[in-house]
Amino acid sequence: MTVLIKILQVILALSVLIIIHEAGHFSFAKLFGIRVDKFFLFFDAGGFKLLSTKEGWFSRLLPKGREWETEYGIGWLPLGGYCKICGMIDESMDLESMKKDPEPWEFRVKPAWQRLLVMAGGVLYNFLFAILVYIGIMAIWGSSYVSNEGNAVYPDALAREMGFLPGDRILRMDDYVPENFGMLQADLARRNVHKVSVLRGTDTLDIYIDQSRIGDVLNTPGMFQLAVPFVVDSVPPASPNHDLLRKGDRIAALDSVPTPFVQDSRAYLAALRGGSATAEILRGADTLYQTVQVDTAGRIGVFMRFPETVNRSYTLAQAVPAGVKLTFSTIGGYLKDLKLVATPRTEAYKSVGSFIAIGQVFPSTWDWYSFLQILALLSIMLGVMNLLPIPALDGGHIAFTLYEMLTGKKPGDRFLAVAQLIGMALLLLLMFLAFGNDIGRLMK
Repeated sequence: MTVLIKILQVILALSVLIIIHEAGHFSFAKLFGIRVDKFFLFFDAGGFKLLSTKEGWFSRLLPKGREWETEYGIGWLPLGGYCKICGMIDESMDLESMKKDPEPWEFRVKPAWQRLLVMAGGVLYNFLFAILVYIGIMAIWGSSYVSNEGNAVYPDALAREMGFLPGDRILRMDDYVPENFGMLQADLARRNVHKVSVLRGTDTLDIYIDQSRIGDVLNTPGMFQLAVPFVVDSVPPASPNHDLLRKGDRIAALDSVPTPFVQDSRAYLAALRGGSATAEILRGADTLYQTVQVDTAGRIGVFMRFPETVNRSYTLAQAVPAGVKLTFSTIGGYLKDLKLVATPRTEAYKSVGSFIAIGQVFPSTWDWYSFLQILALLSIMLGVMNLLPIPALDGGHIAFTLYEMLTGKKPGDRFLAVAQLIGMALLLLLMFLAFGNDIGRLMK
């Protein structure tokens, strides 16, 4: 059931984003009187279509669909979607139509500025859609995050190799003061950090970051957990230690094994399932030694005191600038990620993923808040990726059009066709890299 829910979320998210993106191209083309032959969700490779307004069951159900200028449909290959704009060299590689005399409704006869807007429309719609989604999230749920101020890290093995210890409080990364605890690992990678200042006990010290480990940082999720002090917040009635422990008790050790943080106790308690342990309990100014019972799940039946989150609520008027700001900050963060991917020494290319990686991001149960957060992020990623100046992507067409506007020289059809093939080959290689990374992660 979990896999099915994830698959449904991926299909729904990709379908929405593809339609939004292609609608950007479509709407500007129609605005400038350019004929759009086809508008398809997914690719109809080999001419096989799951749905078409001009043939099959849909055309029999709605015969007028055959008369529409544009054929709308759904292909069988879920690797994207497309608008077939008349008079344009695109992924359909329809070169025969380009040999005919140009018609007034074709893309190739329109002014360069109109063609530029047609090609930029998909990216523009992706960014506008992300803004609208973020505005909705801010207006309905607001924003919340765990503050970095006053909270400590519980590092994983990689972070410990780099010099971090449990209980360290990260004060600065070079000259940057991090605010959101959940973004510490991303900040460490994106900001090309060389020095991290931490508070360890009462001492402030610097940890110097080996730049050759940035690839490991990108490929090791959960580098900084929140160090949760082993302080009791409440004891439910069903707990085997209900009459023994109280709110505010700090469990300093179990059988003389120090447990300053909850994470320090997990492995030890797991080995004591169904047994008991002698707990050193700090209660106010007193130190008590009590035998606590461990249930069969390796727990002592208490809820811990977690740091409070920073919660902000917004009116609709306040949500608009907050949504715009979040969109542009997310775009900036993703651009930094791409810069890392393009830097071989970081080995960030190992973090590139395909639909499998996207599916793993979605929650295992349906949650509209999480779904919309991921949807907005994917919309930004799709927009930014399409801006890359690679032939076959929108960014390649935009680059050629800008060249024409600046020089007055329009690239020839043969050049554009060759560039399109090269771009498609590059995208195919990127796809193999993404699937290879995903398969490698699954095997591990």
